[in-house]
Amino acid sequence: MNLIISLPFLLSFHPENMDAMTLSLPLPPVPVCTVPASASTSSSVSLTHSWSATARQRLSSHRTRPIFRNYSSAVPKLTVVTCGAAVTEINETQFKDTVLKANRPVLVEFVATWCGPCRLISPSMESLAKEYEDRLTVVKIDHDANPRLIEEYKVYGLPTLILFKNGQEVPESRREGAITKVKLKEYVDALLESISVS
Repeated sequence: MNLIISLPFLLSFHPENMDAMTLSLPLPPVPVCTVPASASTSSSVSLTHSWSATARQRLSSHRTRPIFRNYSSAVPKLTVVTCGAAVTEINETQFKDTVLKANRPVLVEFVATWCGPCRLISPSMESLAKEYEDRLTVVKIDHDANPRLIEEYKVYGLPTLILFKNGQEVPESRREGAITKVKLKEYVDALLESISVS
């Protein structure tokens, strides 16, 4: 198929020859699907393609090549957030006696088994609990198993750390998200210093 374009606007040619000038260009091959007229309403119509041999070869190689995808890395592996000897896991029924009636500061960590950042900071929390065991109690509360506490203390992100003293949340002690061990120590040191001064 050829395309004929009339070029009356070209300035490089003489004006007297412009009205008779044409340009003939071949069009590139375009894939066309044709359906036989007798089977136009059938759902099992075979289509014939007028594609180039290279395109047909590429298409057939894609159709016959088995595709194996490994989705195992995209699926999170759930592990239980375990507590060592230094960190105690408590629930709603133990919260009042363990946290609110405690005679020393209590750092509460709200966690969940499906929370990656919670598992990430778990070793740091264990280390911190052992290092500060003479000045601070560290407890964990499972987010999913204790919905009343989650609602009462408005825990929106995990992990969430809240320091309690004398049955009250220490102002500006709330921290959400993963934290490095160094930053965790700085955070706790600053909190303990602020509540010892007040």
